[in-house]
Amino acid sequence: MQVIIPLAGKGTRLRPHTHLVPKPLLKVAGRPVMDWVMDRLEGLDITELIFITGHLKEQVEAFARARYRIPSRYIEQRVQDGTAGAINLARPHVNGPVLIIFVDTVFEADLTLVNRTDADGIIWAKEVEDYQRFGVVVTDAEGYMTRIVEKPSTPISKLANIGLYYIRAVDSLWKGIDHVLASPANKGEWYLTDAFQWMIEHGKRILTAEVGGWYDCGKLDTLLETNEILLRQGAARRIDFPGVTIHEPVYIEDGVTIERSEIGPNVSVEQGTTISNSRVRNAIIGRDARLHGVGLEGSLLGNAVVLEDFEGSASIGDHSEVTAKRSRG
Repeated sequence: MQVIIPLAGKGTRLRPHTHLVPKPLLKVAGRPVMDWVMDRLEGLDITELIFITGHLKEQVEAFARARYRIPSRYIEQRVQDGTAGAINLARPHVNGPVLIIFVDTVFEADLTLVNRTDADGIIWAKEVEDYQRFGVVVTDAEGYMTRIVEKPSTPISKLANIGLYYIRAVDSLWKGIDHVLASPANKGEWYLTDAFQWMIEHGKRILTAEVGGWYDCGKLDTLLETNEILLRQGAARRIDFPGVTIHEPVYIEDGVTIERSEIGPNVSVEQGTTISNSRVRNAIIGRDARLHGVGLEGSLLGNAVVLEDFEGSASIGDHSEVTAKRSRG
């Protein structure tokens, strides 16, 4: 089975000028989002990974080739025309059933279900209370998808589409995508879920399976929330320093220096970073950063950031320097 991993086509909710790495390579609880997702492929017979990338194709390729042993190919989506267009780029290379994973979330699911079903496809979903924010999956009495409704105003379903799919009937998928791409765009995009709808309307059965956990990494607030959840679930790693107060859970890599500071809870710090005379809570800090005299909360700092005399929350990209007067309350 092949796996299509679209890193483009779904929109970029973390602005490109804020973080100059693809979202799946951002670290959460000490590991890249991509690693958390790849863990879920255990137990599957995967023959190839097909990455659909955006303009950061070289970064993705260098990262994946160095990290994963599964054969892989990399296709750049030069026109951001939506998820249907992204998946369609893989068509010449697909020779059988495919797993499609949009990797801006971390999920808990037993994907070996693909080995035990005779359905034409599977769409994984998670029941949520704030269903108005998502595309939700409507099912029949046997749990097969009948349609997807984007951001419903009434609780027609609370099963949110998480961007994880298995398609056995790939010929039908391509026909559905052809139909979508030949139709008028929906707000400038062509959606893969519309191809699934076409498949259902033409007799295919797509089973709905619910995941055990679903943690969004696409926006700053949800990325920090996911960091907290994963730390509390066992990803934490504590290192003690003289004169430093640690509030668990935290993830601190080797090669970090911390002096006269208060760290945590819910903080991840990468190697090479130095923190002094600071208070840091609910934050993800990249490698080789320098923090002095800061009171930081609800923040995401890239690699080699220098931050001094700052208090508040911040989202700062790699190799940035910020010096500010601390606010006086």
